[in-house]
Parts: sequence; structure tokens; C-alpha cells
Amino acid sequence: MDEPRIKVYGSGTEITVAANAAGLRDLAERLVSLSDPELRDGYHEHLESGINLEDGSISLILERDENL
Repeated sequence: MDEPRIKVYGSGTEITVAANAAGLRDLAERLVSLSDPELRDGYHEHLESGINLEDGSISLILERDENL
């Protein structure tokens, strides 16, 4: 299987999350994990350029918000 590759970029009005198939699966697994009933409101994950995102990406925060 390929290594997950995710890139996040955008402008003032639009954000794009681009990924290969493994990267899309990785994002899906992170989102499913955030829906776990054991997690509290406000739980979040930071994805950062050069760490879990491709170099040059803008940071991405996935957050559970029960007020939405």
C-alpha cells in the first residue's frame, strides 16, 4: 500500500484537501475516531506541514464540536 500523502492549501475563501487513496483513508479514519462516543467535546487533532501533511501545506485542525 502507498504511504498516505495529504496536502492542504487554499485562499481566503476556499480550502482544498488533496490526497492519494491512502491519504484519504487516513483522513477518514481520523474523522471516524473523532466520532467515538468516549471522546469529549473539544477533542481535536492537529495536522502539520512536513509531519502528517505534505511540505508546503497549511495546518489543518480536525475538531469535535457538539455545539454544531
